[in-house]
Amino acid sequence: DVESAKANGDKIFTHDNGALVIIDKLSYLFVIGSKVDYHESLLASGFQLVNPNIKRSCSCGSSFSV
Repeated sequence: DVESAKANGDKIFTHDNGALVIIDKLSYLFVIGSKVDYHESLLASGFQLVNPNIKRSCSCGSSFSV
């Protein structure tokens, strides 16, 4: 929840439409500069993380290295 995230020093971002994103302190170092995008197509829909820090990723897009 937001209160425990604040107490832990996690990063909290709120979009204009009210969407809330909470990132823990350690993970934040790996996603600095990233954008979250919602993509919808005939085959799939969902949120995508566009991370400019990625050096390598697997073919499924679930794991990456920076």
